Amino acid sequence: MRDGAVVAPDERLSWPLTIGLGLQHVAAMFSATVLVPALTGFPVTTTLLFSGLGTLLFLVITRNRVPSYLGSSFAFIAPLLAAKQDGIAVQLGIVLAAGLLLVGVGVAVKALGVRLLESVMPPVVTGAVVLLIGLNLAPVATGSFAKQPLIALLTLAVVLACAVLSRGLLSRMSILLGVVVGWVVAALTGGLDEERVAALAAAPWFGLPEFAAPVLRPSEMLLVIPVVIVLVAENVGHVKAVGAVTGRDLDGSVGDALIADGLATSLAGAAGGSGTTTYAENIGVMATTRVYSTAAYAVAAAVALVLSLVPKFGALVNTVPDGVLGGATLLLYGMIGLLGVRIWQANRVDFTNPVTLMVVAAAVVAGVGNLTIDVGGMRLEGIAWGSLAVVVLHPLLSKVSAWRSRG
Repeated sequence: MRDGAVVAPDERLSWPLTIGLGLQHVAAMFSATVLVPALTGFPVTTTLLFSGLGTLLFLVITRNRVPSYLGSSFAFIAPLLAAKQDGIAVQLGIVLAAGLLLVGVGVAVKALGVRLLESVMPPVVTGAVVLLIGLNLAPVATGSFAKQPLIALLTLAVVLACAVLSRGLLSRMSILLGVVVGWVVAALTGGLDEERVAALAAAPWFGLPEFAAPVLRPSEMLLVIPVVIVLVAENVGHVKAVGAVTGRDLDGSVGDALIADGLATSLAGAAGGSGTTTYAENIGVMATTRVYSTAAYAVAAAVALVLSLVPKFGALVNTVPDGVLGGATLLLYGMIGLLGVRIWQANRVDFTNPVTLMVVAAAVVAGVGNLTIDVGGMRLEGIAWGSLAVVVLHPLLSKVSAWRSRG
C-alpha cells in the first residue's frame, strides 16, 4: 500500500514504514506496560516478554481481523498489591486464574453470542467494578506521594502539562515523560535508592527474563472476579472501537478476542508475567494514522520481545523512586476510577432507581473503605466485597423490585 492511504488490517505499507509504525505503537503502549510491574513488584522484562508473545497470540487467534496490542492491565494492580506480602507465586496464581476464567467467558460468548455479556454484565455492574478498582488504590498513591512530596508534585505537574498542553503522541506519552523527568530530578538530588542503583550497575545487558511458577490459593480466588469483569469490559469495548475506526463489523470476533486475551494472561501467569489486556492507546494511534495493519503490531510485539532480553532495562525501571510513582499514580488511579463513571454516563445508568443507587452506594463504600473480613479462613478485602455486592445484589434486587411492581 502507498503511504497516505487507508491501510486495512490485512494490508501493510512498505516494511520500512511498517517498522516505523510498529515503533510508534511501542511508544504508545510502553509507559503503561512497564508501570504495572513496577508498581506490583513483577519483573519488568518478564512482563514485556509475555506482552509481546500475547500480542502475537492475539493476532493469530483473531485471524488478523482485530489489530490490537496486549499490554499490562491496570485491573490487576489492586489484587496483586493485596497479595504482594504472600509472594510472587500467589500473585501469579491470581493472574493465571483470571486468564483461565476469561477463556471460559470467551468460549461462552463465542457459542452464545455477545448479547450474553449485555444481560449478565450490564453497564451499572461494569462501571461500579471499574470505579472500585481505581478508588481502592487511592491510599497506595497517596502513601507513595507523601514519601517524596516535591518529586511527586513535579512528576504530577509534568504529566498534567503534557496531557493538557500538547497533542498527539506527546499527549499519550504524558505519564512516561512525567516519570522520566521525575526520575532525572530524583537522580540529581539524591532521591534514588542506593541498593537499586547498585543493582542497575551490576545487571547484565543481555539475559533471559526471570521466570516463576504460580500457586493457586482459594483465599485469593475472589480477587479474580472484579479483574475478569474489567477485562471483559475492556476487550469488548476495544473490539467495538477497532470496528468503528476500521469500518468493519467485528462483533463476531469478540469471543475470539476474549479467548486470546485469556490465553495470553494465562501464559503470563504460568511463568512470571503480569496479566494483559487490549490497549486503547494503540487504537488511538491507528485512528490518527489510518493504518490498521496487523503487521505493525507484529513489529511492536517483536520489539517488546527484544527488550525483554535486556536485564539492565528491567533494573533501570526498578530504580524509579516512590515519589515519582506517587505523582504518576495519584492521577492514574483516579482516572481508572472515573472510567467507571464514564461507563455509567455513556449508557445513561439511572441512579433515580433506588435499587441501583443503594447497591452501588454500599459497594463503593465497601471497596473504597477496604472492608476486610475473614470468612472461613479466607481474608476478603474491599474489592471482593464491593464486587460481590454489585454483581450479586443488583440483578437479584432488580428482579425482586420488578416482581413487586407487577404485583
